[in-house]
Amino acid sequence: MGWTAADIPDQSGKTVLVTGANSGLGLRTARVLAGRGALVIMACRSVERGRAALATVDGPAELLTLDLADLASVRAAAAQVRERTGDRLDVLVNNAGVMATPKRATADGFELQLGTNHLGHAALTWLLMPALRQVPGARVVTVTSLAHRGTGFDLDDLNFEHRRYRSAAAYSQSKLANLVFALELHRRATGAGIDLVSVAAHPGLADTELAGNSARLRGGGPLGRALTAVVRVGGKLVTQSVDRGALPLLHAATAPDVVGGGFYGPSGPGEFFGGAGPAKPRSAALSPTLGRTLWGRTADLTGVSPDPA
Repeated sequence: MGWTAADIPDQSGKTVLVTGANSGLGLRTARVLAGRGALVIMACRSVERGRAALATVDGPAELLTLDLADLASVRAAAAQVRERTGDRLDVLVNNAGVMATPKRATADGFELQLGTNHLGHAALTWLLMPALRQVPGARVVTVTSLAHRGTGFDLDDLNFEHRRYRSAAAYSQSKLANLVFALELHRRATGAGIDLVSVAAHPGLADTELAGNSARLRGGGPLGRALTAVVRVGGKLVTQSVDRGALPLLHAATAPDVVGGGFYGPSGPGEFFGGAGPAKPRSAALSPTLGRTLWGRTADLTGVSPDPA
């Protein structure tokens, strides 16, 4: 049967921050870890949706307001986490994201998918490093996607200021950035002698709200509502459940055999479905040169000091 959520060891005494915890993979991750005894800080953009999600969690959990598309919100949330936890964080799960959105900008002027999925999470991770450093073996799990195998980077035009905007290409770029960042964080932590486990995970084809949210962002009216309905029904026909999709995330966050620099996903053919197992990154993601370049560009764009430097 393979690894399941039942294999998660007791998490009592640990503090875990999960971004995008109001629905889908994030909510499932929060529920399972709180059920194993961890104090889960559920980071959500919408206070209303966050409160509704919090009410469904059976275990120690609390709400944190976080909008990854606004670096001021990221800074404020990181400061709150450090204060609430006494500067001790065991696990950070960088899960929240948007997918295939129309061309829009974040509060800081970044392309929405890059800004939310990568830049916001990178800034949050760096700002929380002082708390992660205090826990030997602390983990950072950055959630990517099979879409990281798509079109790749344009490091000179990450925000689509000079090239034609294509929502799928922007999503693929942001998900590749997630993976590259996770691997570079592992290299930096190792080089600095920091006892930190930085890994990446992806859910395969999971029945999350990403596609539906994308359809809703493309407008209301009869056409928009029809597209949302088609996405909802079609998604259920070709995806696995959220509970199954969350297994690689939970494995990366808790399994004793997880090692820094690892990448985890579904173990079935094509990594589309199945239990948690090792995943195969596209070769470009393994490049230390790309990792160093993206690390520097991310620091320049966000204005957040990288940690480790």
